[in-house]
Amino acid sequence: MKGPLNEADTRAEHIDPALKAAGWGVVAGSAIQREYHITQGKLEGYGRRGKGLKADYVLIYKNTKLAVVEAKAWDEELTAGVGQAKDYAAKLTIRFTYSTNGQGIYGIDMETGDEGELVCFPSPGELWNKTFSDVNEWRERFSQIPFEDKGGSHQARYYQDIAVNRVIEAVSHDKQRILLTLATGTGKTFIAFQIAWKLFQSRWNLSRQPTRRPRILFLADRNILADQAYNAFSAFPEDVLVRIDPKDIKKKGIVPKNGSLFFTIFQTFMSGPPKNGQSSPYFGEYPSDFFDFIIIDECHRGGANDESSWRDILEYFSPAVQLGLTATPRRKDNVDTYEYFGEPVFIYSLKEGINDGFLTPFKVKQFATTLDEYVYTDDDELVEGEIEKGKRYVESDFNRNIEIKEREAKRVQLFMEQINQDEKTLVFCATQEHALAVRDLINQKKSSKHPSYCQRVTAHDGTLGDQFLRDFQDNEKTIPTILTTSKKLSTGVDARNVRNIVLMRPIKSMVEFKQIIGRGTRLYDGKDYFTIYDFVKAHQHFQDEEWDGPPKEEDPCPECALRPCICERVEPKPCFECGKRPCECPKDPCENCGRINCICKKKTKTKVKLADGKARNIQHMMSTTFWHSNGTPMSAQQFMELLFGELPDFFKNEEQLREIWSVPSTRRKLLEGLAEKGFGREQLLEMQRIIDAEKCDLFDVLAHVAYAAPTLTREQRALKAKIIISEHFNTKQQMFLSFVLSHYVRSGVDELDREKLGPILLLKYNAYNDAIADLGDPSQISQVFEGFQKYLYRESEVG
Repeated sequence: MKGPLNEADTRAEHIDPALKAAGWGVVAGSAIQREYHITQGKLEGYGRRGKGLKADYVLIYKNTKLAVVEAKAWDEELTAGVGQAKDYAAKLTIRFTYSTNGQGIYGIDMETGDEGELVCFPSPGELWNKTFSDVNEWRERFSQIPFEDKGGSHQARYYQDIAVNRVIEAVSHDKQRILLTLATGTGKTFIAFQIAWKLFQSRWNLSRQPTRRPRILFLADRNILADQAYNAFSAFPEDVLVRIDPKDIKKKGIVPKNGSLFFTIFQTFMSGPPKNGQSSPYFGEYPSDFFDFIIIDECHRGGANDESSWRDILEYFSPAVQLGLTATPRRKDNVDTYEYFGEPVFIYSLKEGINDGFLTPFKVKQFATTLDEYVYTDDDELVEGEIEKGKRYVESDFNRNIEIKEREAKRVQLFMEQINQDEKTLVFCATQEHALAVRDLINQKKSSKHPSYCQRVTAHDGTLGDQFLRDFQDNEKTIPTILTTSKKLSTGVDARNVRNIVLMRPIKSMVEFKQIIGRGTRLYDGKDYFTIYDFVKAHQHFQDEEWDGPPKEEDPCPECALRPCICERVEPKPCFECGKRPCECPKDPCENCGRINCICKKKTKTKVKLADGKARNIQHMMSTTFWHSNGTPMSAQQFMELLFGELPDFFKNEEQLREIWSVPSTRRKLLEGLAEKGFGREQLLEMQRIIDAEKCDLFDVLAHVAYAAPTLTREQRALKAKIIISEHFNTKQQMFLSFVLSHYVRSGVDELDREKLGPILLLKYNAYNDAIADLGDPSQISQVFEGFQKYLYRESEVG
C-alpha cells in the first residue's frame, strides 16, 4: 500500500497540475521558476555557506515576479507554509503569496492583509490585473523586455530585481527625479545597466512616443567609475556607446552626439575653453533636452549639493529624467541629495545586507601589560611638564596628560608581531599627535621596505590624508597597508578588506564602538573573519546590554521628530552689551597673571622616560576570544565550525587522535582523509594561525579545537621527548633523533613523515653508508625514526 505523498510527489502530482490548470507556464508570457534562490546563505569560510532562503515556486508573467507559492507534503496542514510564504513574499516585495499541501490553496494579499482558502490559483492575467490595477502603456512596454542575463550567466540578485523594477515603475509614471540607496558592493552598476537596457530596448524617450532610442548619460565623479560603467555596458551594440573625453573634444572641436549611451565625469563637462571672456563648459554645447535619462553615480558626493558647481549640470539638463545612485543613507551631510531627488524608491541597507549574510565574525586579542597603569618613581626621567608623585596614571590619562614613549613602542611591537603585516589594518589612537607617534613607531618596526607602509589620516592631514585614505580603500592597492587615526576613520570608511583593528585609546561611547567594529565587518573575497587587538579593555562593551550588532541609526530630532532635523536654524543673537556677534566684551582678568589676555604658559603634556631596566622588562599577557557578529562570545570550536564546518569524526576522543598521530602511516591517512573532507593543509594552517598556535604541532591544533586540550609548542614537546629518548636509545641514535627534532621544531610535523627520512639521513651523514654504520640497517633506522614519535605525543608529557 502506498504511503502518504512526500513534498516532491505532492508537487509533481497535485501542485504542478493545479498551476498548469490556472494557465501558469501555458499562457504566453507566463513562467514558473522552481527552487528560486533568494539568498545563497551566509559565507562561512573556504567556499562554505549556511542555509539560504529558497522559494518553492515563483510565478512570473510579463517578465515580472507576481507571486510566491510555498509547497508542503500532502499530509501536512494546509497553512503549514504560511510563515515561509509571507517571509519570502516580503523579502521579494511581492504582493501575493500562497501556501498549499496539494489538497487546498491558502492565499495571502500582503498589501491589504486579506487571507483565506481559495478554490484554485488565479490565472496570470488575473494576478497581473490585481497587482497593477491601473492601465499603463509604458509599464506594458517595459514588461516585454526581459533582463539581459548574458545567457543565464548573470542572473540578478533579488534586491537588484526589485531596484530595477522600482525605477522602471517610477519612469512609467513620469517621475522626473528618482533615487536608489544601496549599500556599497551590492552592484549598483549592474542595476544601472538593466535599467538602461529596458529603456533602450523599449525605445522610451522624453516624448513618451516609441519613435527613437533614448539618449542616456552615465555621469560619475571619477574616471575609473565612468570607465567601469562603460565596460559593464558591453552588451549594448558597440556603435551606440560613447565615452566623452576632453582630448577627443579638443581634437574634433565638437562634443560627441552620435550615440545612445554616453559616459563621462562631472569634471569633463565643467571644462571647456572660455568664449568671449566667459566660462564655456562643454555640457552647454548640448541642447538642454538632449539627454532623455541621466544616471548620476555616487550622487551624494556633490552632484546634488546645493552649493556644488556640478549642480549646474543637473539643472541645465533638467528636462531629463534623473536617477541618483548612492550608498549613503540620509544623514546630516547629504540632506541636499535627498531634497533634490526625493525619498528613495528602494533602499537596500547595510543592515539588510548583514541579515542576508554579508557580515564576518571576529576574534578579539586582549592585551594587558605591566605598564597599563603607571606611578612615577625617582629612577624615571621627567623629560617635560610636571608630574604628580604618588598619582596612578590610568588609560584615559595616557597620550593626553602623560606620554611614555616606551609604553607605546611596546604595544606597537606586540601587535606588529601578531598581525600579518601584509594585511590592511586600522589603528585607533588617543589624539592626532598620538596617531603621529604610533605611525612612526610602526614604520620603524615594519618588515616592509616601502616608505609609505603606514600613514596617519586625521583632520590635521588634510587633502594628503584623504589621498592616503583613498589608496587604503582601493582593494587593488597594498600601500598604505596600515592607517593610524584618532576619530576620523571611526565612521564612513568603506574599506572592505580591513583584516585588523587595533584599539589604543579608550572608547566611551557605545555608538562609536559599534561604528569602529563596523570598519571590519565588511565582507571581502577570502576574508572569513577579522581580528580586534584590544589594549584598552574595549571588549568589555560586548557585555553591555546596548550591544546588539551593527550601529543604530541616529534618533530623530526631539522637536520635529524627523531625521535629519528640519527645524529652522535660529542665528545666535548679538551680545546685549557690545551689540556684536560673537561677543567682544572685555573678559574677566586671569586669576593667575591678572591680565585680560592671559599670558600664563599653557600646561604642557607630561613626558616621562622610563629607567632602562623598566623599558626592557615591560611584561605582557594576551588572550584570544571569539565572538559572533551580534556580540556574544563563542568557543574556539564554534568559531572553527563557523569558518570551516564541523571536523569529520575520524577519531572518537583525544586518546585515539594521539594514537593515530604518533605513527607516521596512520597520521598520513588521517591528513589525507581530512583533506578529502575539506580540511586540507591550507585550512589546518589557517586554524593553527587563528588559535595563535603557529609554533605548535598540528596535533595540538586538532586536539584544542576538538577537545579544548591545552597546547604545547613544538620546542616544548621536543625538550620533554628528549628526556624519554635518553632512556630508550643509545648515544648515536640520540644524536640522530636530536637532529630530527631540531628540524621538527623549525619546520613542523612534516619533518616526521616517512618520506623525509632519506633526505634527513643525507643531511646528517652525507652518505647512507655512514648512517648505517652509526644506526644499523635500514629496518633498524626506520624503527628508530618511527618508534621515537610515540614519546613526542605521550599524554603524560602534556600539561
